[in-house]
Amino acid sequence: MRYSIHRRRAWIHHSFREGVNPVNRQVVRLRINGKDHEVFTYPHRTLLEVLREDLLITGAKEGCGMGACGACTVIVEGEAILACLTLALSVEGKDIITVEGLAEGTKLSPLQKAFDEHGAIQCGYCTPGMLLSSTALLSKTASPTEQEIKNAISGNLCRCTGYVKIVEAIKSVGNN
Repeated sequence: MRYSIHRRRAWIHHSFREGVNPVNRQVVRLRINGKDHEVFTYPHRTLLEVLREDLLITGAKEGCGMGACGACTVIVEGEAILACLTLALSVEGKDIITVEGLAEGTKLSPLQKAFDEHGAIQCGYCTPGMLLSSTALLSKTASPTEQEIKNAISGNLCRCTGYVKIVEAIKSVGNN
């Protein structure tokens, strides 16, 4: 959150210096986890900023802000994407799934249960991105190989688990 506040302050100062009109906001319609949202925002804002700051959907994390860590991964139209590199306007009207949308009420998805049962969660910072990258893979490949799993999560950095338990959890959900 601190990084976003500093970045926003820098943009506001830059905007006034460069003559950007702060009134140039527009309505963006997003379908997130099956619910429709309308957000009044600036065209330059990322999906991650809109999710976390405007809609208070905080499962996607800001790690690096450059698309290198995968902590901000969400699913858009069935594809795992990096929300920190995606403009909110570019996904208007598309189906977006965040980690909050994986569970049905209080009932965890099979993948979330597998992560818990296999000890694939430690600090939890990378977990939402790992879950969403894995969900996108499993929606396309019911029985992924270990190499396919590793390829699918290769954009998600984890400093705690060493990936072994994560790969085991994903494998257990597939029809292997």
